[in-house]
Order: sequence, then C-alpha cells, then structure tokens
Amino acid sequence: MSLPFHGASRWCGWAVGLACLVTSPVAFAQMGLSPLVIETEAQRGRAQGVLRVNNNGGEAMRVRVYAEPFTYERDNGFMLLENSPEDLTPYLQFSPRELVIPAQSERRVRLISIFPPNLPEGEYRAVIFTEPLDATRQVGSNVGIVTRVGATIYVRQGKVTASLAVTGAQWDVEQQYVELLVANSGSGSARPKAQWTIQRVGETVTSGETISTSVMAGGDRNLHLIPDRPLTPGTYEITGELSWRDGETELTQPFSVSLNVS
Repeated sequence: MSLPFHGASRWCGWAVGLACLVTSPVAFAQMGLSPLVIETEAQRGRAQGVLRVNNNGGEAMRVRVYAEPFTYERDNGFMLLENSPEDLTPYLQFSPRELVIPAQSERRVRLISIFPPNLPEGEYRAVIFTEPLDATRQVGSNVGIVTRVGATIYVRQGKVTASLAVTGAQWDVEQQYVELLVANSGSGSARPKAQWTIQRVGETVTSGETISTSVMAGGDRNLHLIPDRPLTPGTYEITGELSWRDGETELTQPFSVSLNVS
C-alpha cells in the first residue's frame, strides 16, 4: 500500500517518460521505485511523504538518493537542468540520503519539502534519483556509465492551476504521425491525453487516443497522433478533446485544428 504525501496530494503510477529517467536497463531490472510521479500541494509551506525503493537483485545494494531540476521540452521530452526558477531541490530533504537494501527487499525514504514564508506562489519540481553506489561500470578506458532510476515530484505552493489549449498540428513525414501542439499558459503543469478524430471533406479517416504526456507550466508539448494508415496529401480537420486532472478536478477542453499534408 502506498503511503500518501500529506496534504492535498495525488500519487500517479504512470510510466510515461520512464525510459528517460532510467539510464541503464540493468538498473531498471535490479532497482524499483514507486511512485514514479508525485503531485502534491504544500500546506502551510510544508509537504512530506515516502518514496519506496526496491532491490530486485540477488545481492544487497547500497543506494544514494539525490534530486535535480528538470523540465519536459516540446520535442526532446525529459531534460535535466542546471538551474530553474521552479527548482524544488533547495527545499527538499531526504531521510536517509544513503541506505543499504538487502536482496529482494524494500526500503523507504522519507521526503519533506519546507518552503520559506516569502517564497512566491507557483509550482516547484524536481526529479529524485536513486543510484546504487557501486553501479558505475567502465566502458573502454575513460568512460563510465552510471545506473540510476528517477521519479518526478511536483509541489504546488499557493493557488496554482494548469490552462491547456491545442494551438496547431503538423504532419511528420519521416515518422508518419501528426504532432498536435498543446500549450500550457497556466502556472501548474499537467499531463493531458487527447481523444482525436481526423476528417477529410467531412468523412472520418482515422481516430484514436494519445497517452498522457507532461506539459510544463508556461510551456508546450507535441502529442503524437498515430493514424492507422498513412495520410495522403491534402487538407484535414482534426477534432477532439483534451482531458487532464488539475488537483482532484477532471478537466476537458475541446479542440479543432486544420492539418495540411503535402
């Protein structure tokens, strides 16, 4: 049973983008982390909870825990940052920071974020990495590969909300899918999915639903609409509905955009 973040919180077990947070398949096989996504609201400047770390291997594992700022970009997806105005790491503490996990066992890491009284309202986020301390292996003579697994955490301070809208669409000839651009003009991030239909001259060509995809506050992201057949040159109409959760509220936004395929 998951232990909740205290305050108005939501635990999300989605593995969307997990490949970006795992730097080695070996790490993913040997070390488990849950939940993968944490969203919560600070109450009186404070939020706390528990991250569960599993050792699925046959030997004890010594692990360190640390955090870094991150974002999701329009095309590149998950990216680490050197610094960010929305960086949660200065306010985030772990207990313990290093731990030994016996084989086939689970340990828990307590998380706590404490915001100063003068911190501006907004969303603060970080990716929490768990890294086996003996997991660096050498490749060639000079290059080392570090295995680590990460979970993202979003903490909202004050009145924060997402505001999503579809702003355009284009056809990716090489990948043979539609890039549906979703902009977030709000102060909070969201993970929308889209139910969509592609029509041409009033007739339905194909339809489907995207996976949930993170769109950062003040940013945008391409959702990939994958048709069941290649689109021939011409003008199409894409209609549908975005849906996402904002706190405990389910929100929807209809959309309609034109698509030119040449």
